[in-house]
Amino acid sequence: MRKLVVTSVALCAAVLFGSNAGAQAPAPPPPYGETLNSETAKKAVAAAVEESKKNGWAMCVAVVAPSGDLVQFERMDNCQFASIVISQHKAKAAATFRRPTKVFEDRIAAGGAGLTALTLDGIIASEGGIPIVVGGKIVGGIGCSGGTGQQDGQACQAGVNAVK
Repeated sequence: MRKLVVTSVALCAAVLFGSNAGAQAPAPPPPYGETLNSETAKKAVAAAVEESKKNGWAMCVAVVAPSGDLVQFERMDNCQFASIVISQHKAKAAATFRRPTKVFEDRIAAGGAGLTALTLDGIIASEGGIPIVVGGKIVGGIGCSGGTGQQDGQACQAGVNAVK
């Protein structure tokens, strides 16, 4: 009986805390840097909009400071109104949590211990938010909404690539 209890406790701990014995810890996220300036934010938005136009997507694109405060925004013609707030939420989550929002989508999709991400204030578990890193430091985040998650992510990546 004692062996059963010990085994059960060990299994529960592995599920709750992840059993990665021997696995390397993930690299720490980049530190925060100075807020990107308006010109850089405009460049990121323009590149994301251009990528969206090229593919026929109507998109909302937001760029925020590392704090999550809005720096630049554009709503393309015919983009759904819900995407205004969603794009800003994705950008803010990417900047403040210092990771792409796809990470949260993947964690929750995996279930189990990954579902604890649902308890974190401010996350959004949908692809399309990416931190903007310049010189090894997070200077902001970009969020796109209006297409599928993959399309939102592709438009955001174009914006990130424009300011590297």
